[in-house]
Amino acid sequence: MFKEENNRLKASFEFEDFITAFAFMTEVAFWAEKQAHHPNWSNVYNRVEIELTTHDEGNTITKKDHTLAKKITQLYAKYQ
Repeated sequence: MFKEENNRLKASFEFEDFITAFAFMTEVAFWAEKQAHHPNWSNVYNRVEIELTTHDEGNTITKKDHTLAKKITQLYAKYQ
């Protein structure tokens, strides 16, 4: 789901509607907060674009990013 591009892990997610996309983002937000590792993301209607990089490691991809990407992918599977 996530692809490495320009020193970031990137993914695009599509949902049935805005409410479902927002619910997904809310779940991701709670999990990311617990990990103290937050995504760069945007939402337009039913699409969520996510980029992961570790800012305090010089904006490189670290284990934190891979861990969060895995969790996000698992959360997304619940909506399919």
